[in-house]
Amino acid sequence: MTTLEAQVRDNSQNVDALRKAGKMPAVFYGKKTESTPITIERKDFIKVWNAVGESGVVTIKTANGTVDALINAVDVDPVSDIPRHADFYVFEKGKKIEVDVPLEFVGVSPAVKDLGGSLVKTLHEIKISADPQHIPHHIEVDISSLVDFQSQILAGELVLPAGVVLVELPEEVVATAAAPKEDEPEETAPVDLSAIEVEKKGKKEEEGAGEGATEA
Repeated sequence: MTTLEAQVRDNSQNVDALRKAGKMPAVFYGKKTESTPITIERKDFIKVWNAVGESGVVTIKTANGTVDALINAVDVDPVSDIPRHADFYVFEKGKKIEVDVPLEFVGVSPAVKDLGGSLVKTLHEIKISADPQHIPHHIEVDISSLVDFQSQILAGELVLPAGVVLVELPEEVVATAAAPKEDEPEETAPVDLSAIEVEKKGKKEEEGAGEGATEA
C-alpha cells in the first residue's frame, strides 16, 4: 500500500508560501472522518498520483495517526499543470464504494485497420462498485470486436475483475467504429452562356464604331 507523509495544517498558514517551499495544501475527509487540512510534499504527491491515479488507495500518515483514502479531486495549475491542492476521501473499511475508473482501449479493430474507419470512444471512464482495496487502476476495452460500422461495445459487455460490480448502465455505448467520410466534389458555378454572348456582341459593336471613326 502507498503511504504519504503529511502534517496537519493550520488554516491560517499562507498557502502561497507553502507552494513556493515545494509543499502542497490538501485535505482529507469522509462520512465518519472530520475534515482535516494537511500539508504534503508536492514531489511526493506527484509520485503517488502517477502511481495510483484517482482509484488507488493511499495511506496518509500524520502525527495524529493514519487514514486510508482515495484521491478524490486534484486542482491543477492551468498553465504549468502542477498540482496545487488535493482532496482525499476517507472510506469506511469493509464497505464497497462507487468510483469512476478510466478505460484503456486495447487491441486492433478490423473496421478501423481494414475498412479505413475511425474509432469513436463514447465513454472514457465507467462507474463501478468495489472494495477500496480492489479497485482497478483501469478497465480494458478490447476493440477487436469492432469488425464493421454496425458493431459497438456496450458497458455491460466489459470484462470486470473479480469483486468489481458495474454501476454504469449496461446498455451505455462505450465505443463504435465510424465509416470514413467521402470526399465531397467541389461545387462549380454554372457558366452563364447568355452573358458571354452579350459580352461578345458588345465588343463587336465597339470594334465597328472604332473603324468608322478612323475612316472619317
